[in-house]
Amino acid sequence: MEQKFKLWLEFEEVDPKSWDIENEFCNIHVDLEDGRHYGINVWTYKFLQTAVDVDKKTGQNLKGLYLKPPDLFVKEMTRECIQQTIEDLLKIDDLEKVLNSS
Repeated sequence: MEQKFKLWLEFEEVDPKSWDIENEFCNIHVDLEDGRHYGINVWTYKFLQTAVDVDKKTGQNLKGLYLKPPDLFVKEMTRECIQQTIEDLLKIDDLEKVLNSS
């Protein structure tokens, strides 16, 4: 059964023309019809390297030795990409199970 949801994307609300869709991070909200709400931190694949490079320069996280991951990685910061991703994850199981499987 396909779950319907409402999707709020930070990059659509905050200075939408200044986002790099391939090298960026953002917050999203997923609201399910059954009343469950999720706040998810999303990074693009390229932003992972950017975050490591920043840590090396600033000295954070032992100069890039480690990095605390986001909740989800995606190919690009677009509504289409994130919508399809959330739809697919919901087909697998509840978001709290597929994103926090431990």
